Amino acid sequence: MNTGLRIAAYTAALAATFGTAYAVGGGVGEIAPGSSSAAHQEHTDASPAERGGGHGQGHEKGHEQGHEGGEPARPGGLQISERGHTLDLKTPRLTAGESATLRFAIVQDTTGRPVTAYDREHEKELHLIVASRDLATFRHLHPTRAADGTWSTPVELPEAGGYRVFADFTPKGGEGLTLGADLAVSGAYEPAEPPAPDTTATVDGYEVELGGALAPGEDGELTLTVSRHGRPVRDLQPYLGAYGHLVALRSGDLAYLHVHPNGEPGDGSTKPGPTISFTAMAPSPGTYRLFLDFKHQGQVHTAAFTVHVPR
Repeated sequence: MNTGLRIAAYTAALAATFGTAYAVGGGVGEIAPGSSSAAHQEHTDASPAERGGGHGQGHEKGHEQGHEGGEPARPGGLQISERGHTLDLKTPRLTAGESATLRFAIVQDTTGRPVTAYDREHEKELHLIVASRDLATFRHLHPTRAADGTWSTPVELPEAGGYRVFADFTPKGGEGLTLGADLAVSGAYEPAEPPAPDTTATVDGYEVELGGALAPGEDGELTLTVSRHGRPVRDLQPYLGAYGHLVALRSGDLAYLHVHPNGEPGDGSTKPGPTISFTAMAPSPGTYRLFLDFKHQGQVHTAAFTVHVPR
């Protein structure tokens, strides 16, 4: 996956989002593994009102377009075509509030044919992100591929307006890419500003604390600590091969980053919470929206934060 923030490279396995993982204890008790599991969710809204806010060490899952002299790599997802591949969005418009099927293909430019062979990254051949231009709606989807190379997934987008579709994949034997295309969603539209920066996000009864800071052109550490009812969650479950997936989108152009935390389940040192750590570099000053996917008691949750990176 292409990067808008640079994460220290780790051995091939996220990886997401805009990662050494460690867990921090403390707090008032802990949450033990639950006896019941909620339904598994692979997409979620990141409502501003509600949320307010591989494998190996330090993997940067955004596939860089070169990184020299400490300068940030070129962000991913800004181009529909790159390195001989094009994202062919076969469903360029949808209607707000209506369930529909989103179809697309990754076309090899030299042959004009859809790609049908991929390297698997974190249990999937391709990760699909759909985000609204105002960053109020976010989906992390896992479409299915037909034999002819056409991908499809059900989706329902709640608000009208402009959206960006990101296809994050690695062609078989090739280099990873993140391609992006615009998606129009019809209906009454009222654009919104990103929520104000906040270090706490609440989602589905969980609280997530964001620690650390981002600076343009400099490595910085971000930590995300998950708790529930004031108690640290120490039994996060692996989701797509990691305890957390982080996507960052830059406000304005939606430059894309998808990374995974340092470490992985079962490596002998990474604990299942409550804290997940990422090492990140912002490509530029500006406002960024961070989306953290984590899994607990069988259900995937997404916590969202707004981060301002000063000059």
